[in-house]
Amino acid sequence: MKIKYPFYILLFFISLSLQAAEQSWAPLSEDGLHDPESPAISLLQEPAEALSQLPPDYAGNKVSWIRALREGYIEPRTNIFPETKIEVINMDIIMERTGELPMVLFPHKPHTEWLDCNNCHDKIFIEKVDANPINMFAILSGQYCGQCHGAVAFPLTECNRCHSVPRSTFTGKPGVQPEKTELKVKQD
Repeated sequence: MKIKYPFYILLFFISLSLQAAEQSWAPLSEDGLHDPESPAISLLQEPAEALSQLPPDYAGNKVSWIRALREGYIEPRTNIFPETKIEVINMDIIMERTGELPMVLFPHKPHTEWLDCNNCHDKIFIEKVDANPINMFAILSGQYCGQCHGAVAFPLTECNRCHSVPRSTFTGKPGVQPEKTELKVKQD
C-alpha cells in the first residue's frame, strides 16, 4: 500500500507537466508571427493540435524531436536533391574549452540522422580540429550551434544538454571519441 501513493503523486505531476506543455503553444492568431486577420490562417494547423501528438520534452517547443524521429512519429526528408546521400555518423566530440562548466559533448548521430554533412561543413563549422573558435557569445549571436539551437532546435537555456561531461569523472581524452563506444567515466 505504501507504494500506491507515491505512484499516484508521480502520475499527477507527469499529468501536470504534460498539461503545462500543451498550454504553452499559443494559437497561430495570437503568436505574434501570423496575421490574425488573414483568411489563410484557418488553413494552417494549430501548434497544439500538431505538436501534442509528438513525444514531449520540457524545453523549447516542448517536443523531443530526436525521440519523434527514432520512434517513427516523423519521417523528414533526408535531402532535397535525390543524388544527395545521407551518412549517419556515430561519432562524439568532447570539447574541453568551457571554462568552469562541464565539457561539451557534441553527438554527430542525432544531427546526421536528418541533416547532410554539407549543412554544417564547411559553412558553419570547419572540419578540422581546433579550427572553430566556438564560444557562448558566438553561439548566442547565432553563429556555430546558434544557427539552429535557439531557433529550430532545443533552446540555449538548456545548458546541461551540451555541457554534460563532468571533468571530475571523464577519463578519456577530449576531441573525437572512438566510434560506437560509451564515454569512459570513472565508477565511484
